[in-house]
Order: sequence, then structure tokens, then C-alpha cells
Amino acid sequence: MRSTFHWDVPTHFNIAERCCDSWASMDPDRVALTHVHQDGRAEDWSFGRLKDASDRFATVLRDAGLSKGDRVAVLLGQGPEVLIAHFAAYKLGAVVLPLFTLFGADALAYRLSDSGAKIVLTDADNLGKLQEIRAQLPELEAIFTTQPSDEAQPFWERLSTAAPLTEPIDTLAEDPAVMIYTSGTTGPPKGVLHAQRFLLGHLPSVETYNEDFPQAGDKGWTPADWAWIGGLMDLALPFLYFGVPIVSHRMRKFDADAAYRLMADHKLRNLFMPPTALKLLRQSDADPKGVQIRSIGSGGESLGAGLLDWADQALGVKINEFYGQTECNLVLSSVAGAMDVKPGSMGQAIPGHDVALLDEDGAPVVQGAMGEICVKAPDPVMFLRYWNLPAKTCDKFHDVAGEKWLRTGDLASQDADGYFTFASRDDDVITSAGYRIGPSEIENCLMTHPDVTMAAVIGVPDPLRTEAVKAVVVLRAGCDPNGMDAALIQLVKDRISPHVAPRMVEFVDQLPMTATGKIMRRELRG
Repeated sequence: MRSTFHWDVPTHFNIAERCCDSWASMDPDRVALTHVHQDGRAEDWSFGRLKDASDRFATVLRDAGLSKGDRVAVLLGQGPEVLIAHFAAYKLGAVVLPLFTLFGADALAYRLSDSGAKIVLTDADNLGKLQEIRAQLPELEAIFTTQPSDEAQPFWERLSTAAPLTEPIDTLAEDPAVMIYTSGTTGPPKGVLHAQRFLLGHLPSVETYNEDFPQAGDKGWTPADWAWIGGLMDLALPFLYFGVPIVSHRMRKFDADAAYRLMADHKLRNLFMPPTALKLLRQSDADPKGVQIRSIGSGGESLGAGLLDWADQALGVKINEFYGQTECNLVLSSVAGAMDVKPGSMGQAIPGHDVALLDEDGAPVVQGAMGEICVKAPDPVMFLRYWNLPAKTCDKFHDVAGEKWLRTGDLASQDADGYFTFASRDDDVITSAGYRIGPSEIENCLMTHPDVTMAAVIGVPDPLRTEAVKAVVVLRAGCDPNGMDAALIQLVKDRISPHVAPRMVEFVDQLPMTATGKIMRRELRG
């Protein structure tokens, strides 16, 4: 597969044209999305309907002042409004900023301010957080909400009265399209800017982990939020590229019974399931009766032989594990139909991607030795740059003998058959329930409490989440620690997001520090 593969990236490319408009012109009644409401009611959206709605919202956005290169934020859970906003923005050559609905006011304020977002689309549940921080966002010109409100412009009402956009922007494949913030180990989160062509870079993996995809009857779903690169690019947009329908459902908390019912009721065949969701399915007593899954992809954490065997026996499907990160997603995968699957391995390099293990100097490591996972540039799935961080962008790459290699910061080994096995990270990012969590933002939040003088955040082993977030805190002299752990956990939940909040807090007299005053998180983990 690798030897016969070649990239065909056109000079001009637009995600909305390929994932929506081209299908609407050929078969406007073809179902693109089935949205399952909270009450179980299912609503079909055809490609023709999505095109009309996104054409109208593009006009609304243009009239609100959005221009090519401007950022439009989408603070919504899975649903048709997310796709409408994405496609509308792409048609104007704007950049979509997906935002997680669990983000608190501080997390939103940083991302919206740093990106200079001009417009936000949200719902009634999240509007209050935006109003709280509106004064901190001088570049924000308009807020649209999917439910009526005196505090924002009505999304659906504006669509109903707008004329459809007649001339979308002709974008280049290299034009910016999406920016997703990723947590770093030092400093605040970084905006990862991707080009229109990064959708094309995901296709080889989606085709392989879904085993000869697409096939007649395929239909996809993921419980992963579309605000993350996993939910958006491991399944949602690539499926629409191939004209394969997807299901959206806002599952506020993963429930095994509800997940199985969704799979059976809507005849789902293809899933992207984060490891934690698979573990919850395995641990539950829920009955997968009526479920007929053809393919499952998973990534972010190693699954282990036990979970792989369970899926094979309980669901009748072999899980394909893959690897990637926000800056360069889906470059390694196991493919049960094309290779022997080795439990614990991330598989081999996907066709179209050159992956190697390099040492600190950029030299290849010997077989079996540990090295940093690096991806050869250029690569269509690779990011353009970090937003407003040229030095960080430069640090992300090795220049070796005239070749440029992206450094992932993850360590692995490779066997004689070319299989990669994840070893560890060479930084302090925490992997918890499929999320990559940086300690810096949490530590800064904890330090806003008047009784906290120092704080460090680390990941500790957890059987369900791989790692749980733990805070190690120094309190001011004389402070009573009783009840402080709950207060600090709630502080992070409120100001950043529940998904990054510590699950445990330890109080210490001092933290291990380097001679230059940096916290030694590695020593805390030890």
C-alpha cells in the first residue's frame, strides 16, 4: 500500500466544496447527517439542505464583517449547526476556531483573545460565559446563538432571511482553514493553525482504519466532541468527504446503554471510540444486542490485549489503533485487514506519511531503541504554524541533512517489522480519558486562589483514564487545608473546564525546584 501510494493535492481546494457542495450538486437529497436530539428524535440533514443553510450563514457572516483569514469560533456540541458554521466559514476563506463547551470563562477568554476571533456561534447554555468575558475581547464583533436571546443575534432567524451566498471564495489548498488550541507543557495553550489541505492528509488513515472504506451501508459516529481534532478529523469531515452519512448526538456523559441503543437504532457501522469509552463499554452490563459494527478506530492511549479481545468477542470487530497529534494527526495505524495486529503496538506508518524515530540530534536510532516519533515534512496533514509563536514553530522541527522532520515530543520504539510501540512522552503533557492536558494552564488557575503560593500539576496512573490529573499545592503559612482540596478542584472546573480539573490534591510544604526556579514535575511523578 505504501509503495503504490502518491499524494494528489490540488492547488485549489476547499473543505466545504468537497464535503458539502459537490455532493449537493450531484445528489442534493443524499443524507449527510442524522442528528439525534436529547429526547431521541432523529432529524435528517441532506447535503442539499446543509449547502443551503451554510450558503445563507456565509452571507450572514460576510454582512457581519467576516473576511478571508478572520477567525470565527464555534462553541457548540455535536449537531448540524456546527457543520453549517464550518462550511459557511470555509466558503468565505475564514478560519474556524472549534471550542469545547466544557471550557470555563478563563479558558474561553484566552483562546478567543489570543486568536482575535471576530465572531462566535454558541447556544444558550454557553452564552453566559461569553457575556462574562465580553469586555476582555475587543476584537469580538458579534455573537450568534442557536436559541433566542436578547444578548446575541439569532442564528436561525438570520439564516431564514438571508440570501444564499452566490460566489464562495476560491481558496488555495495552503490557505488557513482551522485552528485548534492544544495544551503545552510550559506557557498557555498554543493555537495550531491548519490549512484546507489537512483534510486530504487524514484520508489515507480513515480509509485504512475503517478497512476498505467506504463501503455500501457505512455510517459513522463518535462520542468524541467535534471541537477536538479526533472527533472532527478522525471521523466527521472525512466521512462527509466520501459522502458517507454521520450521526451527531450530544452525549453529555458517556453511557454504555445509550451508546449501544444509538448504534443499533441508527445502524451504525463505523466508529471512532476513545479508549476510555471502550473501557466503559467493556465494564458495563449493557447488552450490545442489534449492534452491527464493521470498523472501530481508537487512539490516544494503548488499549492492551484484553480490550482488543473483548471487542473481537463482544462486538465481532477488531479495533484498529492509530496515532497522531493536533499538529500532525493520524500518521500511524494498525490495520487488521492488511497486517498482523500486535497488541500494544500503534501499527505502521500509514501510506503517504514518512515516520522515523530520531534522537535529540535528529539522527535515526537503532532498531529496538527508544527515539522521538518524527514525521517528514512536507506532509498534507501537517500544521502550518503555531499562532503568533514563530519560535515555538521553529522548535517543533528537526533540520537533518537538508530534510525537515516534525518532532512530536512522544517517544517510541520500532521492531524489525516496522511496528511502532509507544513508550512515553518527553514532556509533561498528561493523557487522561483521551485528552492531552497541559499542566501550565491548570497551575496558573490554582495560583489565583489567595491561599495558594505554589502549585504543580502532574498525571498519575489511572486504570480507566490512563492518567488522572493530580495537583500538588503549597498553601500560605497558617492556612487550614481542610476543605481546600474540594475548593481548588471546583475552581479549575469553573474557570477552565471539568475535564482538566484535578481528581486529587496533595498539600506539601515545598515543591522540588531546579536551580533556575523551575518545578521538577518529573520528580513529583517519581
